[in-house]
Amino acid sequence: MVYLLAAVGAVTIAVLLWRAFGPQTAEVGNRRRSSIAPDDDPDFLRKLDEKRRKDDGTPPAG
Repeated sequence: MVYLLAAVGAVTIAVLLWRAFGPQTAEVGNRRRSSIAPDDDPDFLRKLDEKRRKDDGTPPAG
């Protein structure tokens, strides 16, 4: 019975150590910043509006 408890404890410690220091921790630093779509980018929309107004001859809003 003692050996069974020791085995369960050893497996538990091994799993915890694997979760703490395993290969998935290296991926956290390598995550890229997700890019935003052009229709969600305020700078892109502002430039697009300025270009459209320039082509149409419409005065800027404001």
